[in-house]
Amino acid sequence: MIEPELPDWDDKRPLFIFDHVCVLCSGGVSFIMKHDRAGKIAFTPAQGPLGQQLCDHFGIDWNTTYIFVRDGRAFTKSDGYFEVARVLGGWWRLTLVLRIVPRALRDVAYDLVARNRYRWFGKTQEACQMLTPDQR
Repeated sequence: MIEPELPDWDDKRPLFIFDHVCVLCSGGVSFIMKHDRAGKIAFTPAQGPLGQQLCDHFGIDWNTTYIFVRDGRAFTKSDGYFEVARVLGGWWRLTLVLRIVPRALRDVAYDLVARNRYRWFGKTQEACQMLTPDQR
């Protein structure tokens, strides 16, 4: 099988690919933007052209997880959040101690929330309006 080519995009900053209609996901993006004062992380919706191309490239179903792309690698579920903390630096790096919890347990909890996110938190069509052109 031939791997799809990586789309042409500015990969100088890590990229957070998220479900832009999910209220929980959009809230997560708002949280990251608030704490990423240096603007180290870029964002794109999974439903947009770049998000879809990257999901296809990495073979990841965006409907089951967000994707954090850093240094040409895709991180998902709980591992992705640890990478976000690593990029944010400072006190956020302290959360890396939670890696002692086995990934299988962390991801079971993640999957439960992901499957129920629309029912528990709802949907919106306004998420991308939070992103400035630089964040996109």
